[in-house]
Amino acid sequence: MTNDEGKLTVHREFDAPAKEIFEVLSNPANHAAMDGSGMVQSDEKTDRITAVGQVFTMNMHLEKLGGDYQTDNHVVGYDVNKLLAWKTADAGQEPAGWQWVWELEALTPESTKVSLTYDWSHVTDKDVLRRISFPLVEAHQLDESLASLAAMVAGPHHTN
Repeated sequence: MTNDEGKLTVHREFDAPAKEIFEVLSNPANHAAMDGSGMVQSDEKTDRITAVGQVFTMNMHLEKLGGDYQTDNHVVGYDVNKLLAWKTADAGQEPAGWQWVWELEALTPESTKVSLTYDWSHVTDKDVLRRISFPLVEAHQLDESLASLAAMVAGPHHTN
């Protein structure tokens, strides 16, 4: 785990090709099942992520943010089998400066190092900083997300 000011990064080695991992990650329907924070409830019937510029909507829940809400996630990084990144915003709003970055590094044809970064270092809006106590997600929850992703990839039936 890396803990720089304004961001957390966790890593895990997977016994799976990057292509299989990316296939799971790029489908927002899988995000609730792999979310270690428990905030992601479901996706709003979003298509597979295929390019920078796409927006996918997630149904969320967090008591300290008032319960149920939705986020629009603006894809800012996309490189097949290597990178998937998005900036999160309240539904209908522009992103306020935090993002999620998934990086896949093929170690061998059958193993991949996966890094997950939660980065809130670019949040500058004082209202957002007052309303949200960063980090909302802790390192152990990011580790749980990687463990859930690993189980989904290893499982016989993952949602494509």
